[in-house]
Amino acid sequence: MRWKHKFRGGLVGFIGFLLSPLSWWNDLFVNVPLALAFAWLVSLAWPAGFGASFVLGYWLTNVLGFVLMHQGAKEFVAGEPQIYSRRELVKDALISLAYTLLIVVLIRSEILKPLPDYLPAK
Repeated sequence: MRWKHKFRGGLVGFIGFLLSPLSWWNDLFVNVPLALAFAWLVSLAWPAGFGASFVLGYWLTNVLGFVLMHQGAKEFVAGEPQIYSRRELVKDALISLAYTLLIVVLIRSEILKPLPDYLPAK
């Protein structure tokens, strides 16, 4: 039954990769629609929170991507289910936060211009 855990670990890791910031090319097709759905749900109860919940939903999809990649890789290598500790969750969340801050700094310093047509004129 070891092959089942390797297959499951590989599948979970692949789904995590698609959600993670490492697959930047897939944001438009996976992370943004998921974040949009999350923001719509939040805005049903709190209409003013649409923008903030969209950003939070996007960030959460990236954190979930790291978590799934980490879990999937551990299960694939071990060939059996692995326990995901709170410490590992905190580490993955901090990595995602650092990645987010890096992107914000690159956009603020105008090294990256992700949506130039939508940014307000200076």
